[in-house]
Amino acid sequence: MDESIRVRHYLHRHPELSDQEFETTKFVTEKLTEFGYRITTPKTLNTGVIAEIGQGSPVVALRSDIDALPIQEDTGLEYSSINNGVMHACGHDFHIASLLGAAKLLSQNDINGTLRLIFQPAEETHVGAEEVVESGATNGIDAIIGFHNKPDLKTGEIGILPGGLMAAVDQFKVTFNGIGTHAAMPELGKDPIVALSSTITALQTIVSRNIFSHSSAVVSITHIEGGNTWNVLPEQSFFEGTVRTFDEKVRAEIKERFYEVVNYQSRSFGLSATINWITGPDVVDNNVKLTKIVEDETSKFAQVVHPTPSSAGEDFAYFSQRIPSVFVFVGSDGNSDWHHSDLILNDDSLKYGIEWYYRIGLRLLNSL
Repeated sequence: MDESIRVRHYLHRHPELSDQEFETTKFVTEKLTEFGYRITTPKTLNTGVIAEIGQGSPVVALRSDIDALPIQEDTGLEYSSINNGVMHACGHDFHIASLLGAAKLLSQNDINGTLRLIFQPAEETHVGAEEVVESGATNGIDAIIGFHNKPDLKTGEIGILPGGLMAAVDQFKVTFNGIGTHAAMPELGKDPIVALSSTITALQTIVSRNIFSHSSAVVSITHIEGGNTWNVLPEQSFFEGTVRTFDEKVRAEIKERFYEVVNYQSRSFGLSATINWITGPDVVDNNVKLTKIVEDETSKFAQVVHPTPSSAGEDFAYFSQRIPSVFVFVGSDGNSDWHHSDLILNDDSLKYGIEWYYRIGLRLLNSL
């Protein structure tokens, strides 16, 4: 346990951004080689590590993400980030240390089948899991598991749900193209600021007036820009944001209504709008049969809780849409939430992350 804490603190001090996790990759590779794992990372992956131990069927995969965020750390910890403007503000250092700790324990067991470890890059940019799938690193896997730390769950609590655990994620940017003019003579131009404001207000009716009240959905505008001075109406403005859903029909309906609202609003103001819609990860969907096995084993060493599904997204969904999988929340007893500059996780919670990977990995190898 002390060694795993030291590993986590080292990783926390040396965070790296998505697809730039070169030192983290080197560190993990060296540890796994020391533990006796075969390094099988495809050459198409610039960062991240794939490793195996054992042979034959079944093939069970354990996944951890490894990237950090572009956030300046403000925790005051002795092991604070030494990389300016980069922080493990989502606790991926916690995940890596947990999986490395479990990997060491698993290497000391007789493995019934093949255990494949996936240390995945670029979760925060939602491209890493897809890169891993496209590399062929998930071929032949019978089941895959993973977890995310949860600061609002206590040490020793593990949140498990069958079905949808984390939301599907879509991203959008809408640009209004008007005609700039002097602010004192708006009749000579086409105002993209007023069009933007009206559109944002109208978009708030999509969920409240089009989606069934028991369905969970979010449309959030998070960034607005337009103009650069007080006395000129600009030629252009834009806003961007995100949509979160748990149902594909709702997801499709929101997108359809979004386009209708934006196009209607832009036409009503006599200007054009460009919509850039990026479809992100699907819902993290836990396999019901596997979830029962995971919950049974987890209850033997931790307190199982059944959390409310999270509207946060996770690109583990790229695995869960293709392979029977289970993703859970491991309580990390934090002082803040994910992506906050002052987030501090409880090192005592590492014990449960390690044990979860270890015990669930063995249980699935002996159950499939």
